Amino acid sequence: MQILIRNIDRSLSQEQITDLFRKHGKVTSCTLVMDPKTGQSKGFGFAEMPNMDESTKAISQLNGLKVGSSALRVKRAANSTITKHRGRP
Repeated sequence: MQILIRNIDRSLSQEQITDLFRKHGKVTSCTLVMDPKTGQSKGFGFAEMPNMDESTKAISQLNGLKVGSSALRVKRAANSTITKHRGRP
């Protein structure tokens, strides 16, 4: 399942975000979106977790969690393969 992570404190690294998700299961990828001009985080990213139960648990546990100076907003990404398989747009 692809997971959208928003409201990421801009001082956090991609590795720190990945570690948050690894506590809940296997993470196949984690990407922090960076501004190409400044090289700074744009404050959002994506994680990919292959196990639906682990993904759901990660979303539940991490949504609203304060990390740094911001509370994360975590949800299933709109283009998640799980969503597509269930017939949703």
